[in-house]
Amino acid sequence: MNSKTNFLLLICVLFLWSCSKKSNNGNELKFETSPYLLQHANNPVHWKPWNPKSLELAKKENKLIIISIGYSACHWCHVMEKESFTNDSIAKIMNTNFINIKVDREERPDIDNIYMNAVQLMTGSGGWPLNCIALPDGRPIFGGTYFTKEQWKSVLQNITKLYKENPEKAINFANKLTDGIKNSELITLKKENINFKESNISKAVLKWQQNFDTIYGGSIDSPKFPMPNSLDFLLRYAHQFNDKKVQKHIDNTLTKLAYGGINDQINGGFSRYATDKKWHIPHFEKMLYDNAQLVSLYAKAYQQNKNPQYKDVITETLNFVKLELTDKNGTFFSSLDADSKNNKNDLEEGDYYYWTAQELQSLIKNKYPLFKEYYNINDFGLWKKERYVLIRKISNKDFSKKHKITSDALNKLVKDWKKTLKNARELKNKPNLDDKVLTSWNALMIKGYTDAYKALKNEDYLKSALKNANFILKNQLKKDGTLYRNYKNGKISIRAFSEDYATLIDAFLNLYEVTLNEKWLRQSKKLMDYCLTHFFNKENTMFYFISNKDYNLISRKIKVIDNVIASPNSILANSLFKLSLYFADENYNKIAHQMLNNMHTDVLESAAGYSNWLHLMVNYTKPFYEVATVGKEAKLKNDALLSLYNPNVILAGDIKNNNTIPLLKNKFIKDETYIYVCNFGTCKLPQQEVNKAIKFIKK
Repeated sequence: MNSKTNFLLLICVLFLWSCSKKSNNGNELKFETSPYLLQHANNPVHWKPWNPKSLELAKKENKLIIISIGYSACHWCHVMEKESFTNDSIAKIMNTNFINIKVDREERPDIDNIYMNAVQLMTGSGGWPLNCIALPDGRPIFGGTYFTKEQWKSVLQNITKLYKENPEKAINFANKLTDGIKNSELITLKKENINFKESNISKAVLKWQQNFDTIYGGSIDSPKFPMPNSLDFLLRYAHQFNDKKVQKHIDNTLTKLAYGGINDQINGGFSRYATDKKWHIPHFEKMLYDNAQLVSLYAKAYQQNKNPQYKDVITETLNFVKLELTDKNGTFFSSLDADSKNNKNDLEEGDYYYWTAQELQSLIKNKYPLFKEYYNINDFGLWKKERYVLIRKISNKDFSKKHKITSDALNKLVKDWKKTLKNARELKNKPNLDDKVLTSWNALMIKGYTDAYKALKNEDYLKSALKNANFILKNQLKKDGTLYRNYKNGKISIRAFSEDYATLIDAFLNLYEVTLNEKWLRQSKKLMDYCLTHFFNKENTMFYFISNKDYNLISRKIKVIDNVIASPNSILANSLFKLSLYFADENYNKIAHQMLNNMHTDVLESAAGYSNWLHLMVNYTKPFYEVATVGKEAKLKNDALLSLYNPNVILAGDIKNNNTIPLLKNKFIKDETYIYVCNFGTCKLPQQEVNKAIKFIKK
């Protein structure tokens, strides 16, 4: 071989190497901030973010769009990426025939809502990863969740063939499916004035009870989701309707949740759901929104019955949030992944959380027999293949009695065990952190911290809530009322949805009750007025999910079903009710009442799916009170009121006669402190002692 040939060969090798390097330079997702999108930035698939440029390209090239939706902590999203989206042959089919768009569902719930709805209409179920194939204009024609590599390859080939050979069929199906999307959750204005009745609420809850798991709590379904807003309403219902059966169900559910593997027995913090009936084996991702709402729930339950176990859950969960999900600036991160790298450096679901009996015995040593029984290192606590996830069965009181040791001795043992296992866990690879900051989830955490403060009076909890709330005001809310959903790397992005406004209004109302700082009440009102201007549908008196500044999807949805997070409409309706009392605004009350009127039939037919609406219905059927404390000791007496479980009360206060809200008008008396218990503006005789004032509050 001569030197000329060698030179040409070298040039070819360098060219091929250069092409190989280019192919590994990543796709357009490398410019995004979402951890989920960045996880796909080096896939051979030519992923693009959802934006006008990507959508225009699909129309220009007349290509179908693959809309693949997931989130960072999603286990099966990682599986499908590894099997299909890193595969060169699959990527070639996708790149040749489709415009490929990746979406983080947590950043863009508006897009997720549309295409999840489409998949549910097509298949009867949904989940993540969510994979939809749409026409160049975004109207879906096919969808599903997880596909194996061969299944996905077949889908791609069949849909490509259909669109090339029979595009009319695809277009006709898209037309019908889009109509179905637009008509689902369609809310009509109900003009007849419905009389909300206690008896109807009781009938709805009685029907709901058929789905109660009387052994392990929660619902009889599997997998089991905690559904904190459902439990929150049932707690209130048991209290105000004096229903001992429902109260027993709540106590049992909260106890079994606390005992279960779904609640990290070592580091604290709840996973998203359990795969079994006894809350044992979680799907291991830990989400901010679950932990925020569960803290609120346990705090209210603690206010009601002062169960020390509930206090432990609050403190351990908030400790987890502080250590794992809190940034230095006071914002809260989104989640921890279900997967982490095992000792073979492979991603494995739950590796960070399970233990072998041999591991545990070597760590706990001479107290292992007691530990083994306490955390059920037996058939009850077995997951699979000699892997155990810690789970409890009985209370500390019963365990102490059984083993003839004092409560203090057991508490010390448990504390030592947890410390030992925390140290051992530190040697493992941690799950990945999704460090984006979402307004609605942060708002839920503000409320979680303020509810925990109400119950436990820990000043650090209030400081955390205030730090986060002030950060949002300074960094994510513009002077014109425009709120932004996402904060990452010092930058805001994505104009907020009604979910963000609704949860933030609710959080600020809670902050006002705790601080008596009118700033938070005024901010709540401003945000509500912005919603009425930019999200409100005057034809049916409901709120769209997307503002009138951002409507560019195939449908403008109105979300009303209370899921793991309550619907924006139910949260806004409840806040309108409260704001109407603070500001003596009858228009707010009329809107709230009409919204509930629209939902009346659905709420009573399927109570479990409309639990937050039921809060509002109880407000209109049972006594509801405004409690105003005014005078130099207003903060002290208000703090005493905060410790009580009164779900049918809003609190207000004035220390220096400088509040301007109508609820406090003409109530201040110099050098005195009075508590006014009012019902829709009509007040009882003012009292100076908390114990006397609360006698006016009826269930």
